[in-house]
Amino acid sequence: MVSESSSAPEGDNTALALKILVAGGFGAGKTTLVGAVSEIRPLRTEELLSQAGTGVDDTGGVDQKSTTTVAMDFGRITIRCGLSLYLFGTPGQDRFWFLWDELSQGALGAVVLADTRRLGDCFPAVDYFEHRRIPFVVAVNCFAGARTYGAHEVSCALDLERGTPVVLCDARDRDSGKEVLVRLVEYAGRMHTARLLDSVG
Repeated sequence: MVSESSSAPEGDNTALALKILVAGGFGAGKTTLVGAVSEIRPLRTEELLSQAGTGVDDTGGVDQKSTTTVAMDFGRITIRCGLSLYLFGTPGQDRFWFLWDELSQGALGAVVLADTRRLGDCFPAVDYFEHRRIPFVVAVNCFAGARTYGAHEVSCALDLERGTPVVLCDARDRDSGKEVLVRLVEYAGRMHTARLLDSVG
């Protein structure tokens, strides 16, 4: 979590910037979500899928995908006056997972994007955040033509820890993406407060 003091006149609230990760499987919509909600021009590190990646990158179910993130995406959104979120989108393929440890340093929490056509692809992200006790929400990106599942069904399929939020969203829609981020901030805040109380209890 990163905080920064505002240079605003006396009486104004101190600005708070929170670091959020956006993770999930290959083609789940991470770059799309960051781009949809960011109020600045998002930083993208996308490269065209090449012949060399054939057999390495599983494009089953996402056949129209032509690019992939090779480092990270970055964007920023102001949730309310004095509170901004810095969004770091992680690369989805396992050969780039060495970047995750660096990106997760100081993060308040994470959004794990799930594609019900390839639900198993988000298991590594779920395991990663559970093992590191980083609060996260699962955001089910509702792709056109994909079978619709309820939040409880997804939670059971992913064997999530009790209380982990599952929300349905459209990663292309700014309001939908913003609602996911608000849910995450609220949930992560409760989790961090509970852990703080446990540590002094």
